Amino acid sequence: MNDRKAKLIIGSLLHDIGKVIYREGGDKRNHSVSGYDYLKEEADIKEKEILDCVKYHHALLLKSANLEDDNLAYITYIADNIAAFADRREKENVDDKGFEIAVPLQSIFNILNGNKQEYYYQPGDMDPESGINYPSEEKKNFSQTFYIKIRQRITDNLRGIDWNDEYVNSLLAVMEANLSYVPSSTAKAELADISLFDHVKFTAAVASCIYDYLNAGKKNCKDELFTKEKEFYDRQAFLLCSLDISGIQNFIYTITSQNALRTLRARSFYLEIMMEHIIDTLLEKLELSRANLLYSGGGHCYLLLANTEDTLHKLEDWKKELKLWFLKHFQNELFVACGYVKCSANSLRNIPEGSYSEMFRGVGEKLSAEKMHRYEADEIIWLNSQKADDYTKECKVCKHVGKVSEDGLCPLCSKIQKLSNNVLYSDFFSVVLEGEADGLPLPGGYLLLADDEKTLSKRMEKDSYFVRVYAKNQMYTGKHIATKLWVGDYTTGDTFEKFAQKAEGIKRIGVLRADVDNLGQTFVAGFAGKYATLSRTAALSRQLSIFFKYYIRSILKNGEYHIDGEKKLTERNATIVYSGGDDVFIVGAWNEVIELSIDLQEKFKKYTQGTLSISSGIGIYECTYPIGAIANETGEMEAESKRMPEKDSVTFMDDGETHLINELEICDGTYRWEELYKSVLGEKYDVIQDFLGESDERGMSFLYRMLELIRNQKEKINFARFVYLLSRLEPDKEGEKKEKYRKFSRKMYQWVQSEKDCRELKTAINLYAYMHREKGAH
Repeated sequence: MNDRKAKLIIGSLLHDIGKVIYREGGDKRNHSVSGYDYLKEEADIKEKEILDCVKYHHALLLKSANLEDDNLAYITYIADNIAAFADRREKENVDDKGFEIAVPLQSIFNILNGNKQEYYYQPGDMDPESGINYPSEEKKNFSQTFYIKIRQRITDNLRGIDWNDEYVNSLLAVMEANLSYVPSSTAKAELADISLFDHVKFTAAVASCIYDYLNAGKKNCKDELFTKEKEFYDRQAFLLCSLDISGIQNFIYTITSQNALRTLRARSFYLEIMMEHIIDTLLEKLELSRANLLYSGGGHCYLLLANTEDTLHKLEDWKKELKLWFLKHFQNELFVACGYVKCSANSLRNIPEGSYSEMFRGVGEKLSAEKMHRYEADEIIWLNSQKADDYTKECKVCKHVGKVSEDGLCPLCSKIQKLSNNVLYSDFFSVVLEGEADGLPLPGGYLLLADDEKTLSKRMEKDSYFVRVYAKNQMYTGKHIATKLWVGDYTTGDTFEKFAQKAEGIKRIGVLRADVDNLGQTFVAGFAGKYATLSRTAALSRQLSIFFKYYIRSILKNGEYHIDGEKKLTERNATIVYSGGDDVFIVGAWNEVIELSIDLQEKFKKYTQGTLSISSGIGIYECTYPIGAIANETGEMEAESKRMPEKDSVTFMDDGETHLINELEICDGTYRWEELYKSVLGEKYDVIQDFLGESDERGMSFLYRMLELIRNQKEKINFARFVYLLSRLEPDKEGEKKEKYRKFSRKMYQWVQSEKDCRELKTAINLYAYMHREKGAH
């Protein structure tokens, strides 16, 4: 990236810093002027081109500034306008004028999927100790003290930064850490649901694209962007680009049971960081920053690029290079599809209406087409001509045939096994050029290594092969810091066997697979009409990523729901195998996996104000059960949950029986979340536990016989036999036990006459039996 372009991005990221100064209360001048003076005097920035971008990003001052025609301020000016046009939307039926400088950030979920709420985030930052910032009806304004603290933090960080491309991503981290919950607009008549960080990041992305677009056509900045501003909005200056990795599940889950949990985590993390590396490699080739990354998660991403011949050529060359690398290292097991469409500034803000959703559909169609026709003839010939040096042995993990170690592992699986010890406990992951180091291969001739602070410092100082570093779950700044990676690295154990032993009752593991419902449709059409803008989609994506990659750790660390009704916070006996942009894979003690799934669903519902839902599959297994089968079965259960009308469901303890809902055949183990914790657990299970909790083995025997009757309910229960079974449990003497029996028997008589209640009772009985199964039983 050349020096001017780096300064443009930096100036665009800092263009609204004056809003922090203004809201602090000490400087009531125009925020472009106060920001300029602050950066020049306090932050000690001397670069004129950066300062010009800040001072002249509004038309009034720009018009009278008498700047040279190619001044970068013209680009920041129009990029800010494009971002602001995408950000700012008037509230419905509000005519109030003026500004409310202390207003907190409104939730992006207020207007998602038909929602019409007015919820706010609490004033805060991305401090790891702050907990989950849930939207709420409480409108707690920012204090001047808080803005003073933000100003001081930013000042401390800006003074230590060299103003070149190697520090752009560090500046992004500084802005994200401090401005994620600060509103961009405080106008009373406008929605305040776009953060100042999201606004300046989007401005920087747009600015860098415009810079490339103008340079490609050797066009005059002032003439194109200021004199003919309105015409520029219809120019197809941009590309919306998407990447998607196929084959993830097979790569992660096709492993043996030995060291399975650590291997699962390592393979999942390897793909996750590989995707980030692919993104950064592409951005570096295009001389762009991570400001241009709109979304990344689950092996998928969206980028905003410049529509130039140079960009298109580099994209196509990079796609071929990437494809050959994957063929070399993974044959056809993994594949990266790339799709892109041309778009205008007006498209980014849905003008004309419908153009925004059409833009996303176009990208989706391009991705689908690439996945259908992956390889050219010469690539297939090349693949078929490859011969391994040694076909004598099969890797015991991935099953590929070739050279294996004494442990029976191929070179890649050996390296992944080494990485497995570092995924949870290393803070840094370095990318280096291929050389003497023994790391995991990454596309483009790079390797991945795990580091701590000491080894990283040494590597950055002395290793000529060092390229960049990713920091995990912390906002680090400095030269070559690519980005922080939010990673759901929560764990309380490292083997299936240990989790099985920590389970209540029967000693088995639970496996949760969960996925956000209708997320693709939400990205395309979740924001209606004038609210459908790229800035809102990007803000939504970031909020979801933060939840699944970062806040999820807090949810598992502070478990709330308990099957037995206890009210206590508990660290879950579980580990996150994968938690990405919209989906989750968690393993743990079987009963705690059920409990944490309810916590996760409730917290997500609260976090998204009920605008989005999760569907899940939960399997209960012996710890030696094959991993591939676990992944497939829980995946099928998750898919079954998504067949429910309106989804928002969970499937577990499925015994193969089915029932009809709206003429759809749904398995008996599938429930809406509310039905699970209110009817199955909050009613049926509680009644059983209340009566049988103090009972002897006769009670458990009754449950098993009762279960058989319920399973044959469609053949009509022999009611007299049921009454007889129930009567045998009646205590002889009057007292508390007899009163509990009467309550229990009344409920049982009522429930066995309803197909729905019988289905729920069947699940509750199975759960109770699992919870109270003797140690060691199967």
